[in-house]
Amino acid sequence: MSGHSKWATIKHKKGALDAKRGKVFTKLIKEITVAARMGGGDADSNPRLRTAVLAAKAENMPADNIKRAIQKGTGELPGSVYEEVVWEAYGPGGVAMMLEVATDNKNRTLAEIRHTFSRSGGNLGETGCVSWMFGKKGDILVEKGKADEETLLNIITEAGADDLVDDGENWEIFSSPGAFHEVVEKLKAAGITPVHAEISMVPQTYVKLTGKEAAQMLRLTEELEDHDDVQHVYSNFDIDEAEIQAFAHVHAK
Repeated sequence: MSGHSKWATIKHKKGALDAKRGKVFTKLIKEITVAARMGGGDADSNPRLRTAVLAAKAENMPADNIKRAIQKGTGELPGSVYEEVVWEAYGPGGVAMMLEVATDNKNRTLAEIRHTFSRSGGNLGETGCVSWMFGKKGDILVEKGKADEETLLNIITEAGADDLVDDGENWEIFSSPGAFHEVVEKLKAAGITPVHAEISMVPQTYVKLTGKEAAQMLRLTEELEDHDDVQHVYSNFDIDEAEIQAFAHVHAK
């Protein structure tokens, strides 16, 4: 299944989010600020802000931090003005990649991202070169031990989800962006907490990578996700679970 989703699962297992909680908070604060600036500070009437606030709460971000980020977005408090950019790229082996960036210095960030790609056998492309391969969807992972297929299918169908896929150790649920919150809330109401839930750019097709190219791709993904200005990295790589586990084990040390 989706390399993006496998990567999210592995990061969860090796505790990378705990190790980099400061960076996670930085990215979430940016997203909350941008969402509030674009659609207002009321989460009930601003779906993007509601998603960002829920993600922040899931990471145990203090309520005061969330409030200040919203106020910076609405202009009630002073703060940086972030420009949103989507960059399209090719990774090792011709993997299609999309980066969602929020930066207060586009030229600086562009130079840094271009340098990161040049070290990893990839390159930035022109607008439109890979975006046609992706579609925006709610992307939710549930561990198989949390629910059997029939129970899960009944819950998510009622909530308006589009599809349920067997992704090895997990069930992967897809929905329209509009149904995403309803699906997540129905799962939680049934006592099922997803290990990963976001509105994502999901690829239509995948590129299989092994060996050196697989390692390069995983390293590139980690470096990009570690950049303060990169909010999300989407890609269509498919790498065997064993290779991802091996990479995660080495880089968790």
